[in-house]
Amino acid sequence: MKYNVVSYLISEGFRNVFKNKKSTISALTIMCLCMLVFGIFFIIGENINNVMNTVEEAQGLQVYFKVGTDDETMRNIGEELKRVEGINKVEFISKEDGFSEMQERLGKGSKAFDGMKTEFMPDSYRITLSNLELNEQVQSRIKDIVGENLDEIRSSNELISTIMGIGKGVRLFTLALLIILVVISIVIISNTIKLTVHARRKEISIMKYVGATNSFIRSPFIVEGIIIGIIAALIAVVIVGMIYNAIIPNMLESAVVKKLEISFVTFSNMFNLIIVVYLILGIGIGTIGSSISMRKYLEV
Repeated sequence: MKYNVVSYLISEGFRNVFKNKKSTISALTIMCLCMLVFGIFFIIGENINNVMNTVEEAQGLQVYFKVGTDDETMRNIGEELKRVEGINKVEFISKEDGFSEMQERLGKGSKAFDGMKTEFMPDSYRITLSNLELNEQVQSRIKDIVGENLDEIRSSNELISTIMGIGKGVRLFTLALLIILVVISIVIISNTIKLTVHARRKEISIMKYVGATNSFIRSPFIVEGIIIGIIAALIAVVIVGMIYNAIIPNMLESAVVKKLEISFVTFSNMFNLIIVVYLILGIGIGTIGSSISMRKYLEV
């Protein structure tokens, strides 16, 4: 019995979709456009997060010790730094290694330092952060640990603040965009279902007259909304995937991207997340839109 009811509701939902072709196509088109816009910004957001994580892994602090700090003290400090929250990696840079790195950075200009001894170079620890938001907190903790042995801490505070600001801005914009697009899609689905309800108003009146519950009457229309939402989601995923895979290879070949060593997330790596998000959006929008239109009509 339950199987017959479920199959009836699903078949009615599909019948409504194909019966009202014009309104269905209109709803599908608008929903696809909304999901495409959201999908584009969602993918941009995912890639920005990926770039931020890459920068986060490379970005860090250089903690310089005062010249003359003994090796045992530096080793003890290094072990303590590894236990600080927000620090991902602690790498010791000896004065010799520091001098070599300086020469590499200077290139031809390093000849001016030929013959100089490395004693003037301080030993240091290169620290990689696990979370850029803990930058200031980590620096404060480092100062407490190193104490009087600290010469200076070098970090790209402005760059870190800029990266964090961009990341937060993209997330907020994507969330605001999602809310706007969801509202638009719900209104469209609601109006589409209203047209179907209006066309079948006599049939619905008869069903109510013979004792059909509002839930039973409402269910086929909710199924119709869900079907439209799922189809729109699947179409949007395919189009977004095609656009992304067509654009990214060209971007990877650009000189700017190569110079900055930026990597993009592949669509296959994002596919599972995108399909889940789209299906939730499609089913959710379809269900809510249908429920709103039916609730007003049935005055429940």
